Amino acid sequence: MKKINVCRCEPEQSEWRSNTCTCARCKCLLAKVDVTSRYRPRNSVLILLITLLLASCTSATATSVEPAPTSTAVIAGESPVQVSVESEATPRPTIPPFRFDLPTPGAEPVSGWRPPLYPVPWAVSAYDHFYFARPIAADNVNWPLAEYRYGAVFFAPNIVHTGIDIDAAEGTPILAAGPGTVVSANWGLFTGTEGNENDPYGKAVVIKHDFGYKGETLYTTYAHMSEIIAVVGQHVETGDVIGLVGDTGVTTGPHLHFEVRMGSNTFFRTYNPELWLSPPQGWGVLVGKLTGEKGETLYEFPVEVRPLPSERPIHKVFTYARGAANGDPYYQENMVLSDLPAGIYKILINYLDKDVQFFVEIFPGQVTYFTFTDKNGFQSVTPPAPPLDFLPVTATPTVTPKP
Repeated sequence: MKKINVCRCEPEQSEWRSNTCTCARCKCLLAKVDVTSRYRPRNSVLILLITLLLASCTSATATSVEPAPTSTAVIAGESPVQVSVESEATPRPTIPPFRFDLPTPGAEPVSGWRPPLYPVPWAVSAYDHFYFARPIAADNVNWPLAEYRYGAVFFAPNIVHTGIDIDAAEGTPILAAGPGTVVSANWGLFTGTEGNENDPYGKAVVIKHDFGYKGETLYTTYAHMSEIIAVVGQHVETGDVIGLVGDTGVTTGPHLHFEVRMGSNTFFRTYNPELWLSPPQGWGVLVGKLTGEKGETLYEFPVEVRPLPSERPIHKVFTYARGAANGDPYYQENMVLSDLPAGIYKILINYLDKDVQFFVEIFPGQVTYFTFTDKNGFQSVTPPAPPLDFLPVTATPTVTPKP
């Protein structure tokens, strides 16, 4: 193959057969070049080295940018799953809001919170006689059912309720309200026929107490038991278990029917237990006497009592029905509403198609007494002073010898 010298500045004008040539313009030394292949050995090596250098730089840059592979958790029994890595930037994780993990609340208490009772006997005035403890323990409902108060009528017009009903589950222990001797513990209290399983009181216990009032013997009655634990002749102390709550006799469900009797152990000598059971500390009792145009007693007359300022809850009560209900020897009332927190209350009645209201204050551990007459309306006055033979010797029970 013929080789020629070519000037890079003027290749078309400077072609020589010699191995070297000096260009007229640039006077450069030209190397031998194969015109057919255009082979340039020095330039090719230089270009190759530069290319390799750039390639190595590019590889290093790519390696440094590439994110590290993410490890994948493997669950026992399962094959790992490859997660593709997106080329885009990974978004920041969202931080969950702070929260409390609280336990699931339990059921509401059966009775709610109430203050402890005043110690018995409790008597602020000479005419008070809160001598008895509650016959149901404080961890249960131990106050009167609003719909079954003393002096109301339920099953027949001529049968008056001579006690209070305390709601309690069947089997709840029944406690002696005061110290005394068990004088009856069987069926047949109302009919007087011992063992009569058709008696409306069902299984019942009667305690003759070691103390009295104004020289009169006091008795307490506990009816509708599912089981009688006390026995006749047994002496019991306050709080002793004498039986279990049930629904024997004439009932609509398990509860305790509780009575206070004075003078003799008969159906016709009962008095309102709400005037004899010790109230919760800081709470009081509302007592009223309502009469009509001619001074006659208003029977089964509706009365509303509302605490201020909320006027909630609304307490609805009726005056005593005509029959076996008796007023207290001192107050001669025909309406009692116990277990009222101390404060101001509004009394509402509808008399002769007119709404009449009155405001009273309930004092801790005391009786608040009011009257209503056709002539004078509402009045907050104390009852007239009783005769001297009525007054008890002391404000505490008169203890009688134990048998």
